Amino acid sequence: MHCPALRILSNCNFWLYLRFFAKFLFLCDYIIRKIDFKMKRGFQIVILLATLLAFSSCKKITNDILFDSKYKKEIAEVKKEASMYLMINNIPGGSIAIAKEGKIIYAEAIGLASTDLEVPANRKTKFRIGEISELFTSLIYQIMVEDGTLHPDSSVQHYLPDYPVPVLMNTQQKITISQLVNHSSGIRQSTDDELDWAKLNTTIQTGLDLFKNDPLNSIPGWNENSSVFNYNLLGAIMEKATGKIFPELVKNYITDTLKLTNTVVDNPFRTITGRTDFYDYNMVSQVMNATFRDLRFRAPSEGLLSNAEDLVKLGNALLYSDEIPEQIKKRLFEPVQLKGDFQPTMANGWLFLRNKRGELSYGRVGGVTGGGAVILIIPDKKLVIAGTVNLTSSDEIPVFKLIAPFLRESENSVEKKETRE
Repeated sequence: MHCPALRILSNCNFWLYLRFFAKFLFLCDYIIRKIDFKMKRGFQIVILLATLLAFSSCKKITNDILFDSKYKKEIAEVKKEASMYLMINNIPGGSIAIAKEGKIIYAEAIGLASTDLEVPANRKTKFRIGEISELFTSLIYQIMVEDGTLHPDSSVQHYLPDYPVPVLMNTQQKITISQLVNHSSGIRQSTDDELDWAKLNTTIQTGLDLFKNDPLNSIPGWNENSSVFNYNLLGAIMEKATGKIFPELVKNYITDTLKLTNTVVDNPFRTITGRTDFYDYNMVSQVMNATFRDLRFRAPSEGLLSNAEDLVKLGNALLYSDEIPEQIKKRLFEPVQLKGDFQPTMANGWLFLRNKRGELSYGRVGGVTGGGAVILIIPDKKLVIAGTVNLTSSDEIPVFKLIAPFLRESENSVEKKETRE
């Protein structure tokens, strides 16, 4: 709370304060009745000034917001929907950003970054983004393919000689790194216990021990089977191929180049400016501080911190930036051919989405202990939207509801153009 008066109202001893204040007013009234007129006027002024002084200490909370006044009506609808989502789900804080035609037209942080310290979230607050971390890893992968550091058809053992050759039904199988980035390696999914693993100071390399000796679930390249282990293994290969640790790869290949100043690998043992506190639900759906997590060994799959504005900048870069070669942009959203009779639903961590009109969008949802995020790119509408929260997400961020006002605006513009023609 930023206002003493509001702090009192929120306190469990509110009625004690009320009784005290009532007695104070009664005493003041008694004194005023007993003194003469001149003194009475002076005493009333003193009481008035004291009251004004108490409320003048209330700080004016200014929203940390960026917006284009051209879209004031649409932004008001988006903000209302976002605030409603946070309130209904008891989410302490979050951020949202929208870009149109390569320009950010709305970015705002809502709620609190820390409930204990009563710190508001702002546009530089960093949130856990879960599986959206894969989108950064896949971009690094494509850049490394482009510069010859990695070769898509090479086996895992080409880069990690000591990694066991995977087995399916007593038959050895070859996993290529392109199958890792497209979740078609056949590596099993993680268990709930593995997702809740609280071990500390585990590197990406040693984290491979969780699954490297386990049999595959399917023939590599046969079908999609989304698993965080695919990207953890890919991250380990990247480290070996370059001799650099994953945080350095994120910085050198992406965040420095695209100027994503609020995206870093989470490290619980370092002070990270602007990092939000993390929250979770308890057994009766009350919000509490999330259990401690060291996600560094899952950095390539789930361990990044970011915010809505940086995610939108990433989306804009994939559509418009000259920093990313066109051939990489094309490959990022190019579906792979699966060996089984299956249609691919993703490429390089991006999910394919089609509306009733057949218009294609690309998106991803991320969720991890203490945070969640979403990003959606709609190329035909030249729109990018992203959102983040600091609570383990039970309900996904309603990205299509949030972007709906801009889709209506776009459709109305098309209809008016067709009418004029």
